Amino acid sequence: MTLVRSSSSRFPFPSAFAAASMAVVSVLAAGTAGAQGTTTAQSTAASSPRAAHADSSFLKDAAEAGYAEIDAGKLALQKGASAEVKAFAQKMVDDHKKADSELQSLAAAKGVKLPTDATMVAKGKAKILEKRDGTGFDHAYAENQVSAHKDAVELFDKASKNAKDADVKAWAAKTLPTLQHHLQEAQALEASTKAADKKK
Repeated sequence: MTLVRSSSSRFPFPSAFAAASMAVVSVLAAGTAGAQGTTTAQSTAASSPRAAHADSSFLKDAAEAGYAEIDAGKLALQKGASAEVKAFAQKMVDDHKKADSELQSLAAAKGVKLPTDATMVAKGKAKILEKRDGTGFDHAYAENQVSAHKDAVELFDKASKNAKDADVKAWAAKTLPTLQHHLQEAQALEASTKAADKKK
């Protein structure tokens, strides 16, 4: 009598070895993929110096405020009636251009894309200011400068205390005294231009 062996019982060891090998390969592949994923995630995190949301918002607000100051200063250089107003306006243009240059470099380092112009509200105020002339323009410009610098001082003071990023915090603290000085000068200018406007 002839015995017939099934194909599965003829090669028990190779089949078991193949299954075990496949299992080991699967485990190794999964481990390698996991390690690669972890490494990639860690690498991405390490190479991404993006600022926190609040810091990013501060940098954008600071940029828009700076553009508004430069635009208003240029307008005052054209329409200002007094030498005092023109001198203040020139200082605003120069100081805020310098601050903007520093801000652009800081934002680039932190991966923050800044706006390229003043806000629509600031542009609206500029349009109203354009319609003034003489001492009336000087007084209106000075009043706007007091308001704008009060807002700027508050913005930078908050960032100098609460910013998460050390560089952003340091720049806010460094720039704040200049803005505080601007506010004091604007307040003095507002008082003198108000007196001059009353005399006309």
